[in-house]
Amino acid sequence: MELYGEIKKRFEENRDEENALKMAAYMRNQFRFYGLATPKRRALSKDLLKGEKKKGIVNWDFLNQCWADEYRELQYTAIDYLESMQVFLTYEDVPAIRKFVKSKQWWDTIDGLDRIIGNIAFSDDRINGLMLEWARDEDMWVRRIAIDHQLCRKERTNTELLERILAENLGSTEFFINKAIGWSLRDYSKTNPRWVKEFLLKYGGKMDKLSIREAGKYLKEL
Repeated sequence: MELYGEIKKRFEENRDEENALKMAAYMRNQFRFYGLATPKRRALSKDLLKGEKKKGIVNWDFLNQCWADEYRELQYTAIDYLESMQVFLTYEDVPAIRKFVKSKQWWDTIDGLDRIIGNIAFSDDRINGLMLEWARDEDMWVRRIAIDHQLCRKERTNTELLERILAENLGSTEFFINKAIGWSLRDYSKTNPRWVKEFLLKYGGKMDKLSIREAGKYLKEL
């Protein structure tokens, strides 16, 4: 059986209707679920994705099938697959990934795709310019990708780019944008609290209270 069909079969055999209803409700009933918690879902597909990685070729047919599926766990599996294939992704793959960014949009998949796209910058710095473009996009979910694409980079964070992207999005009334700004700063504050404090001093007057509150979570003094 093909990869998509085998994974779907396993998910269907292990579905949990009670948990599915809870998961759907948590996502405001926008998507259907099998009710598989993340550890269970990954355990069911781990061996198959491991086998795919050995091939060294990104299977876009599989990814497109997963993204078209009505069950949200298949989109999560597509993200798991992309994470496992990160080393094989190139700048030329970004348009294909952007189609996933633009489809079935909600914070869960957006936050799963942000670093997958962002990490391509380590092998192709054209991503930096692209993320600056995305920071100005009319679609808030595309902007959220740009804002958070450097999460967990620690000392490898491009602070000049981070500042420019965040500055482009100050003054937004969108909850998911202001939350993302705060998360981005909060994450980097664990590596360079001084830089984040200076950012808050420079831009605090333009920032939403939510962003400031999130950014300052790990800062002892503001």
